Amino acid sequence: MNTANILNEKLLKQSFGEDSNQPMSITKYQNIAQVYSLVENSIAVLSDLKSNKSYIYNGGVASKLGISEKNSAEKINSIWEEEIFDKIHPDDLLAKHSLELKLFQLVKSLPISERSDYHITSRIRMRDKLGKYVFIQHRMFYICSCTNGSLWLALCLYNFACNKSTPETFDGLIVNSATGEIINPDREKCNNILSDREKEVLHLIRRGKLSKEIADTLSISINTINRHRQNILEKLRVNNSIEACRIAEFMGLL
Repeated sequence: MNTANILNEKLLKQSFGEDSNQPMSITKYQNIAQVYSLVENSIAVLSDLKSNKSYIYNGGVASKLGISEKNSAEKINSIWEEEIFDKIHPDDLLAKHSLELKLFQLVKSLPISERSDYHITSRIRMRDKLGKYVFIQHRMFYICSCTNGSLWLALCLYNFACNKSTPETFDGLIVNSATGEIINPDREKCNNILSDREKEVLHLIRRGKLSKEIADTLSISINTINRHRQNILEKLRVNNSIEACRIAEFMGLL
């Protein structure tokens, strides 16, 4: 399963439940997305993960990329803006999805009150209406959660990048906009989701070791190993060890 499919599964298979505040508050976030498109000339995509729909508001960037007319809007029956994705360089699209998966795992481990403080910023290559690649600044926020903790609304913004220099590698970052903290997604916050012992256990699980074999290798009880396994599943928000290994690899934990 590729990164995009894993992310799609994680986003849409959350347990949303019923939240009486949602029907009223989505209008507020639609207005926020529209303002971004007007003020920044962004393409602003508000994705409703519960209903699998997106609301797209097109600023001047959309016209230059040959996607849509300026100040137009549309609703699509998907959380994925495929017309936009088709314009993104394949390598950058893969890196974008991988970074979004890391942000998902990070914010799910945080209290609801802190989640909207974190967002992605990255520079990607997109084809303009002439077929030439130009640099676009992409930002992505999980801006609203359900009361049960599931992520409900995501906002993606696409603007022309000010920095035109060619990066040696994909330069995406996770940023805490409340503190100014810049997080390298391959280190620190993401790396600290699992303890060192949990990483040791997961390494051995990936090698096909059973709980008893892991306990013998690490000289700890099988009950402790089972507790570590459960903690790993809870922290990575997965249902089994196969998913845990796959997610941990994408997050650079293995």
